[in-house]
Amino acid sequence: MAVPYRLLMDGEDVVLHRHPHVRVLARPAIVTVVVVALAGLAIAVVTQADTRWGIAAAALVIVVASSSRPLLHWLTTTLTVTDRRLLLRSGVFARHGRDIPLSRIDEVSFEHTLFERALRCGTLYVELASDRGVVVVANVPRVESVQAAIYELIEEFADEEELALDPDGL
Repeated sequence: MAVPYRLLMDGEDVVLHRHPHVRVLARPAIVTVVVVALAGLAIAVVTQADTRWGIAAAALVIVVASSSRPLLHWLTTTLTVTDRRLLLRSGVFARHGRDIPLSRIDEVSFEHTLFERALRCGTLYVELASDRGVVVVANVPRVESVQAAIYELIEEFADEEELALDPDGL
């Protein structure tokens, strides 16, 4: 899914746009390889054509059933950072969205394990102002750069607010 330009306000610019890390597709890929290998082995052993077609059909059903949901989830889940807000979108049939203005963000932090560091991904924590809680976004690719970008935008936004409140700089 592309950047949701129809959701942007006039003059709003996209700073970054991410799907979840591709590691969420690792399990379906492994299942596909194993099922295809086992089906190929079974087809090579079986001599009856009808049975071969049955094995191939069963393998196809297993691959589609195990891969379609994670793939659709990956395609339809996005994290978009603009110069004004953070947009979170997910869902295939029932869509879920959350827009967080930068002015409502108190703190942005991240966490990643040693394995996640090797994959260059992690979990992003966005603490909201006025006791609204923490938004947790898992499997964010290049999570450190996302956290830094959001933090820089928050600082720029705070500086602009100070200038608007005190245009003479007094």
